[in-house]
Formats: sequence, C-alpha cells, structure tokens
Amino acid sequence: MKNLVAGIDVGERSTFCALVDEFGKIYATEKFSTNDYKSFNSFMDKVKTSVESLSRNLDEPHTLCAAGIGIPNGNYYTGEIENAPNLIWKGKLPFSQKLSSLLGMPVVVANDANAAAIGEMMYGGARGMKDFVLITIGTGLGSGIVVNGNVVNGYDGFAGEFGHICAQVNGRQCACGKKGCLECYASTSGIKKTFLELSKNNKVENALKDKKPEDITLSDISKAAKKGDSIAKQTFTETGNILGIALANLISIVSPEAIFINGSVARLGDQLLAPTKKALEANLMRLWKGKVKLLLSSIDSENAPLLGAAALAIKEMQKRSVVIERRRLV
Repeated sequence: MKNLVAGIDVGERSTFCALVDEFGKIYATEKFSTNDYKSFNSFMDKVKTSVESLSRNLDEPHTLCAAGIGIPNGNYYTGEIENAPNLIWKGKLPFSQKLSSLLGMPVVVANDANAAAIGEMMYGGARGMKDFVLITIGTGLGSGIVVNGNVVNGYDGFAGEFGHICAQVNGRQCACGKKGCLECYASTSGIKKTFLELSKNNKVENALKDKKPEDITLSDISKAAKKGDSIAKQTFTETGNILGIALANLISIVSPEAIFINGSVARLGDQLLAPTKKALEANLMRLWKGKVKLLLSSIDSENAPLLGAAALAIKEMQKRSVVIERRRLV
C-alpha cells in the first residue's frame, strides 16, 4: 500500500491537482480553469472533487495522507491567502482550514514559489544544498529563499516577494499597487512590453512588425531573436540586465550557493540566462564573483509547481512525525 499526497498548484489561469509519492513520482493529474469558479467556496468544492476523483480512479492501492497547496500570497503560518493580486478572490481566505475540512486530512499552504523551492530541494538540483534561491518566472516573478535548509517565511509569512522589489524607479505600474516592480520587467508580460516599447522607439523594422501587438507572444520574440532580429535580441539583453542586477543585490543579502530559475520563461534557456549571468557577475562584489551558480531548474517547469506542492505536504508530515515521536519519548 503506497502513501500518497495531493499536490495542488493554484495559478492565475489554471489549477493543477496531482497524486504524488515521496520520491516525486506523479500518479495522476487533473487541470481545470481557476477563473471558472467565481466564489471561493465553489473553487474549494472543485478542488475536493478533483482530488477525490483522482484517488478513486487510481488503480494502484494507496492511502492519501495529506495535501499541499502552492498558491500566490499563500501564508504557511496561517494557511490563508491574502489579497493575491493576480487571483479573482480577494481578502483573507482560509485555504488550508477549508480544504482540510472537506478532505478530512492535513492540508498545508505556502506561497507557490516557496513550495517550488521545497520541491527543488527534495527532487531537483538543490538536493544536498542548504542555502539557495529558486526564482520562478512566468506570468509573474516569485522566489523561494532557503537558508540553512529552511524556507524563509519571515515574521508574517510573506517573506520572499522578490518580484516586488523596485527594479525601475517610477517604472511600470504593477498589479500589486507599486510601480517599477521586478516582475513588470522579468516576466512573460514584462518581456513583451519591453519588446513593444523598443519597437516603438526604434526606427529599425523588426520581424514581428506585421503582427498585432496583442497577438505577439514570448515564443514569437524568442524565435525572432534566434533569427537575428535586433529588437528581439535587445529585448532579452535589457531583461537580463535588469534581472541580473536584481539577483546581484539578492546575493549580497542571502549569500546562496546557487540560484535556480524555473517557470515558463526558463524555457528560453541561454537567451535569457546568458545576459542575466553577464549582468549578475558585473554587479557582484568581488567577494562573490564566480562563486554563486546561476542554473536552470532540473525539474520540468510544467511539473515543478505540482511537485513543490506535494513536497510541501511530505515535508510537513515528516515534521509532524518528528514532533509526535519526541512527545512519545518524553
């Protein structure tokens, strides 16, 4: 009989549920639209139905032990999310308490990037590392900071909002309410905005001039850059420069062994990584030059959020087991 956990990744557009074992093997998955559920309660009912359906239809004998949720603005301490800027439900919402009640099992919640960092530590390139940072870049930019083997949650549970440091004073308006946030530049929408701004301000014609601005995708810009389009190439140079400087600042505070990049933007590979590394090294103190590795995550970007959420549940179960065993021995 296998012990499995449910990994739940809640994103702005889609939610993924999966059944996962302690070794990171995924047994079953389901995807549904987050925005189809306008109320918090209807969404939680759907998550319950999804997890129970996956478990019921799995042929392999198993016990479902716990669930982990990775979600923007997830608070590990309270089990709530609070005013996530890219989700349709506002206010404080008791995710772990509600789902635990519905499923009848322990449920733990964390910021999606923090969950992904735990997944990287258990199943990815950070195995054996105690000090590292995971940066997830997609619709937004999140970070999971691990110090001495533990995710940094901060005083109130919201530490690690690296995407909302100021990258450009009085820059682009961010959904969080601030201006010039890093994720306004280093994200899918941010890269597209940079490309459109450069196209508008540059007299050189680009390879995507015949496309409507709203139809241009990150993939289009990437393909244009590979074909030598100067505007597309400059877009990645500027994005990498902004991201590299920000990461250099982060290293001065955290001093990690490595920084891992994951998310849909990570699929760009060296198109983004090369200019980021160049800017990173150019802006580091001599103390850290050549010491901190900048790496792509070894976990597939599609599975990383699910494995992160599952790892969150597994790690929480391990912690509880240790506490129970210590109490038993007293």
